[in-house]
Amino acid sequence: MPKNIKSTAWWLICISSLTVSLYPLYYLVAEQPVGILMHKASELLASTQWNVAFYSHICLGGLALGIGWIQFSKSIRQEYPIVHVVIGSVYAVAVLISGLGSIYLAQLADGGIISEIGFTILGTLWLATTGASYYHITQGKVAQHQAMMTYSYALCLAAVTLRIFLPLLIILFDDFITAYRIVAWLCWIPNLGVAYLIQTRSIALKSTPVTAS
Repeated sequence: MPKNIKSTAWWLICISSLTVSLYPLYYLVAEQPVGILMHKASELLASTQWNVAFYSHICLGGLALGIGWIQFSKSIRQEYPIVHVVIGSVYAVAVLISGLGSIYLAQLADGGIISEIGFTILGTLWLATTGASYYHITQGKVAQHQAMMTYSYALCLAAVTLRIFLPLLIILFDDFITAYRIVAWLCWIPNLGVAYLIQTRSIALKSTPVTAS
């Protein structure tokens, strides 16, 4: 990938991640239901258990989204390794709590079984890849750790892609439920595909022999 394209993609990820990571504030300061809450039944909005899961999910998910991209900075990893370790630990804890909350919320998602399955798989894979990333680094397997972290953050970025695709799908189908069923899958499957391509390219570059000029 040309350096200028790679740099542009990097900054787009950083800016979009930081922007969407602040999205929970929209819910916290609102005096009445906004966003996805506008489509929820009053009984659900009155549930303490559901509210704990919802706000834990969006707040800690926002935190993971807002700091996760820093882990891919080579200069920070090399010059400030303790910063990398601390941010990684915070990210892992945030994903654990937010991911568990997301799986609970998925069982009550708008759109029925199609949305429920899509978001449940997303939450499960997010937890699994983050857990695998943590396990590999404790075993000193840096390459595997980096690969799993790439997949983990790609799934975290579903928060960004969902907010890109959902308005477009609502316009296309003129129906929120149809759009939500589709975005429950569309928000994360392409992200995993991009992460796979990144990993495949990285492996190919590492395996290419260096020839003397």
